[in-house]
Amino acid sequence: MSTASPASRSLSFRTRDSRWRGALAVLQEMRREPGVTRAAVAQRLGLSSGSATEITARLRELALLAETPAAASGRGRPTTVLGPHPDGPVVVAVDLRQEDYRCAVAALDGRPEVLEAEAHADRAAGRAVGTVARAVRHACDRYGDRVRFVSVAVAATVRHGRIAQSAALGWDAVDLGALAPHPGVPLLVGNDATLAGVAESRYGAAAGTAVALHVTIEVGVGGTLIVDGRPVEGMTGAGGEFGHLPFGDRGLRCPCGARGCWDLAVDGRAIARHLGDPPPRDPRTYARTALDRMAEDAAVRSAVNRVAGDFASGLAGLVNALDPGVVTLGGLAEPLRAAAAPRFAAALRDGLMRFRRADPPPVVAAALGEDGALHGAAAVALDRFLTEEGLAAWASARAGRG
Repeated sequence: MSTASPASRSLSFRTRDSRWRGALAVLQEMRREPGVTRAAVAQRLGLSSGSATEITARLRELALLAETPAAASGRGRPTTVLGPHPDGPVVVAVDLRQEDYRCAVAALDGRPEVLEAEAHADRAAGRAVGTVARAVRHACDRYGDRVRFVSVAVAATVRHGRIAQSAALGWDAVDLGALAPHPGVPLLVGNDATLAGVAESRYGAAAGTAVALHVTIEVGVGGTLIVDGRPVEGMTGAGGEFGHLPFGDRGLRCPCGARGCWDLAVDGRAIARHLGDPPPRDPRTYARTALDRMAEDAAVRSAVNRVAGDFASGLAGLVNALDPGVVTLGGLAEPLRAAAAPRFAAALRDGLMRFRRADPPPVVAAALGEDGALHGAAAVALDRFLTEEGLAAWASARAGRG
């Protein structure tokens, strides 16, 4: 008689009669709406109460799902609330920015919990990557073989899953392979603005919109076009480098190597240049300080208005070219628009094609704020895990431990 563990029994049953699809559908509903009830999931998926109960029981055995009693409603049979299992799989998400980094962990609901956050003591590529690698190792030591992916959002152009260059960090080609704790845990690398756009389309201000444009300002401009929840990344993954469109002053050479980049017209460097100040070491903090000074300083007010106009003009060009249903603004883009609203609105309207002016796409603030890139990094890692192959590998590992 077999002495297989519950996990291995579930695996053999699922493999034999191909029930992974139902399990994946239930987990995706839990992910899409954390706190959803089993009854609601059954209704959405067209499952009988018995089938839903059977699937969730097997997911509990595999430590993929936990159930807690739902609050009594007084109608129908009692149901449960679905959530990630406390011993279930996790992904490590990293947000590697110009001035700092954050390392987080997310369970199957996709909600990142920040474990470490620190300013770069040294922005030299080798030292900065080494510091982040230690944070990732700490996370992996803490969660052990529950970690299925490490996913990194970085302020850089990413090509073929590697940093091609980063004007923000002052890096050229950099290998992030050190962030993979060991060969059994795959490493994913993506542009931070692209991943923030993914998160906004899944959980944020663009949720439910088939075609969304996300644009953010930090050091320069980044963003992405999202179609049905997926970013349009181009042939090599380097798409969405909106800041390097030639919308700026052709007399200025960008750190990327090109001339006239939009990057140089819309961030803290542009504000400093209009004020006659030297280029700031931290353009993001410089821009925030300038926005705070607008009410008391006419020169700052003029500089910010000029930058807001240049940003809106370029944004109009993107709308004309890409035809989004909604535009979400992340980072400093929304504070810049709010600080110079009349100038922004006028420049945006002037830049739109005539047929668009009567019904332009809404331009709204990103809902996830500074956490957008972390949410996006976790989301793409969970996309990779929540497959038949990913669940089978997890179940096999659980059976081996049993």
